Amino acid sequence: MAPPTPEAIESARRKVQQAKARLQALEARAATLNRKADARRKIILGGLLLDAAMKDPAWETRLDDLMTRISRDQDRKAFEGWTFKGSPADA
Repeated sequence: MAPPTPEAIESARRKVQQAKARLQALEARAATLNRKADARRKIILGGLLLDAAMKDPAWETRLDDLMTRISRDQDRKAFEGWTFKGSPADA
């Protein structure tokens, strides 16, 4: 068997690099789609919880309890002055 030529080795390296780039692109696309699906599930679930809280006082209490678990300041700020009814808390 003849030894591989430098050109053949370089060609094989290029193919490996191209395959790695395709794999990274596929992984990035999959991660993006997974994040989008996760965000959609959270939005839908949040809407269902808010709807339940507006219709059933027991759910409003449960959501109040969940709201106390918000630990990040930037997340808490998103809810300042907000109530389950959608109006300002002091109104």
